Amino acid sequence: MRVMNAAGPSGGGQVTRVSGPLVEVRGLTGLAMSDIVEVGAYRLPGEVVAIIGDRATVQAYEYTGGLAPGDAAAGRGEPLSARLGPHLLGGVFDGLLRPLEGAGPWLDPARSAAAAGGLGGGAAAAAGSASPGPRFGFTPQASDGDVVSAGASLGTVANAGGIGYRVLVPPGISGAVGGLRPAGQVAADEVIATVGGQPVRLTGSWPVRLPRPYADRLDGGAPLQTGQRVVDVLFPVTRGGTGAVPGGFGTGKTVLLQQITKWSDADVIVYVGCGERGNELADMLTELADLSDPRTGGRLAHRTVVIANTSNMPMMAREASIYSGAAVAEFFRDMGLHVVVVADSTSRWAEALREFSSRNGEMPAEEGYPAGLASALAAFYERAGRVITAGGWEGSITIIGAVSPAGGDMTEPVTAYTQRFVRCLWTLDRDLAYARHYPAISWAGSFCRDAAVVGNWQARNGDPGWTDRRARLSGLLAEADRVGELAELMGVTALPPRQRMAILAGRLAREGVLQQSAVSATDAYCDAARAGALVDLVLAVGDRCQELAQRGVSAGLIEEQDFSPVLRAKEDASIPEQVQALAAEMLARLDALDAADPPGMDPDE
Repeated sequence: MRVMNAAGPSGGGQVTRVSGPLVEVRGLTGLAMSDIVEVGAYRLPGEVVAIIGDRATVQAYEYTGGLAPGDAAAGRGEPLSARLGPHLLGGVFDGLLRPLEGAGPWLDPARSAAAAGGLGGGAAAAAGSASPGPRFGFTPQASDGDVVSAGASLGTVANAGGIGYRVLVPPGISGAVGGLRPAGQVAADEVIATVGGQPVRLTGSWPVRLPRPYADRLDGGAPLQTGQRVVDVLFPVTRGGTGAVPGGFGTGKTVLLQQITKWSDADVIVYVGCGERGNELADMLTELADLSDPRTGGRLAHRTVVIANTSNMPMMAREASIYSGAAVAEFFRDMGLHVVVVADSTSRWAEALREFSSRNGEMPAEEGYPAGLASALAAFYERAGRVITAGGWEGSITIIGAVSPAGGDMTEPVTAYTQRFVRCLWTLDRDLAYARHYPAISWAGSFCRDAAVVGNWQARNGDPGWTDRRARLSGLLAEADRVGELAELMGVTALPPRQRMAILAGRLAREGVLQQSAVSATDAYCDAARAGALVDLVLAVGDRCQELAQRGVSAGLIEEQDFSPVLRAKEDASIPEQVQALAAEMLARLDALDAADPPGMDPDE
């Protein structure tokens, strides 16, 4: 569905000024805010961001070198729209959702006009068009004469990702079905049916800045299983929730987000590489292509959509990339699927906003960012949610954004505003990263606002001890941190046995549970059952050590024991039963100390 302006396309305009990606044009009639305007001989796309009389200010999405006053300008009469269809799955696209695989003709403006049949690369970008793609296997689910409304399923499409891809009636269309295509191969742009006299194609279009409608919004429910213990155990995010990962350079933001991309239990992953280094994104794509999907046995990439707007691509397209990602996510959500959007990073997106507002002469706010930065961040995260779709299915969008504060300053505007709008914060700690503790999520500086919701869900679904386990682990870590500060001043041996055991239990929790290797064949992913068993192991061993110390067993003797089996359990024990067996063995060894060590002085003296 395209949202066209009443005036339709307009031409006859002229470029009057060029300042980097900012272009002023005159002579275009019927323009509206956010309309797409094509400028220059190669019809470079840009978006109208200001209109004063007959003068319009256009934000160009391409490099404007060679563009000069006097060049032609034409309005398309529609906002920036994304081409949405089955071709998205397994694809790699730029910030305007143009395919990067296969070296599309739009990459070479000199060849674009001939290659696109008279439309330049800019026109293709504005419409979100792509090179002709493969045909798709279509199976009808409706019949001619059926009366359907927006969101109803007309049929399904077989895809390599194995997800339930539905061809839906677009928003704003309803009526009787006619001319429904029989089962068979269908090209992306072919009409598969008419609804209420309007054609419905396999591939449609939607304005990226306009949220798609839904029937009802639901409260949070099931947690998103990321496979990362520190997240799933301490700071879980719900399906339809929001999370942020702030951290300085080198703290592991990209690796953590890539792990979530690879291992989360979402149906579809939308990964938006927004202003990140090209080599990191290339490495991620290489690994993703080789990764097996535990659901289908195929490639995980087949149900992943990658939007790559790297640091060497036009900065103004960066601003559009996260909206393109949200539009893609809403498209799949409406099919009743659970989608995760990973935006890496929103700080680079905010920098694009800052550059544009500076060129546009807007009054700067804190650190030069536009005054509307907080509203823009809120609007982006508000597109997450768990909903009942127009077709009656339950779907969700979970948005997780990285934040890259300059110099690691967590009080800078993007980080501060983001913390206000997200439900989970996974703060990365530089000291943990330098100690090679990954993921370097600080248990003291992170939070989860949905812990009670997740705990209730876990209690209803077979794990009533989840809330207590999380609370005990959090308390253990907090106590270990508090006592650790005393140990740095006084020395460990000066502390009473009870506090020495707290330090020991904290080390076991950090190294045996929270630390996780992204390159380990066994431990790169950890399911909920094994994560719970590992936490129970550490808690049981910590409790037994405290009991022994209280009964007078020497703290030094306890500390000298070999706890490496506890630390290696995450690698050696691949199923919960193996962890439980190891726990029983370790507790028996500790109990033997009670008989071997004669009672000493009171442990708290």
